[in-house]
Amino acid sequence: MRKALGKGIDALISRVDESSGGEQIRKIRISDISPNKYQPRKTFKKETLEELSQSIKKHGLTQPIVVAKKAGKYEIIVGERRWRAAKMAGLSEIDAVVKKEVNDEQQLAFSLIENIQREDLNAVDEALAYKRLMENFHINQSELGTYCGKSRSAISNTLRILELSEEIKKAIQTGLISGGHARALLAIPDRAKRKQVFEIIISEKWSVRDVENFVRKLNPTPLKKKSKKHKNPEIKSIESELEKRLGTKVEIKTNTVENGKIIITYCSHDDFNRIYSILTK
Repeated sequence: MRKALGKGIDALISRVDESSGGEQIRKIRISDISPNKYQPRKTFKKETLEELSQSIKKHGLTQPIVVAKKAGKYEIIVGERRWRAAKMAGLSEIDAVVKKEVNDEQQLAFSLIENIQREDLNAVDEALAYKRLMENFHINQSELGTYCGKSRSAISNTLRILELSEEIKKAIQTGLISGGHARALLAIPDRAKRKQVFEIIISEKWSVRDVENFVRKLNPTPLKKKSKKHKNPEIKSIESELEKRLGTKVEIKTNTVENGKIIITYCSHDDFNRIYSILTK
């Protein structure tokens, strides 16, 4: 029987949260902790782990990880990056909240949702997380979009990235190309041509805009009667820089030469807090 969203993911997450009542932070040996088998992130950037490791050495761990007890050991639910960085920093113990009575289904839901809403997942890992949530909790794209604060089309476009070849998906996961490159490549229906363009992106270091311009030439569209007002290239460049910095969509609307507004999109309360933290640093 198909589960409704509210009775599926929400109910599972709720039960995990309720189980934390009265729990205290404990110090656990790092060697007694194993990675999360449901972790959507398949790659961890060495540079960012090293930065976090140096921060932990200097300031300590500012936020405990969350674990579940499994067969006398502990398995991570939330905080695998912190655990990996703590190992790099040479810590023998780490602060952790131990969740009680967390089954595999709850752990899967909690891990995937936490990563989608709070972690900067690459496009392939994000798509895999969406796919797993839909399959395990029998929900459709619209329901998932509602839960994650995204439109159905945004979910659909992300899932389409899984249609790319394994070579291209691996390049996205390792940071060789971006999700923007991937979405532009999807506009090339011919797989052989797509591979050809992918190789050019790597060899000539094409930007996303370079790929989009190339695709437009491949697939010309008829001119519309009313064309949109072209945005100043400098404004577009600033938007792109802000999106890269904040990890979300940013739109600058200019009313006159001297005034306008900046629209920053967020998809959840946690995402809002993440963006707020970046802006107030």
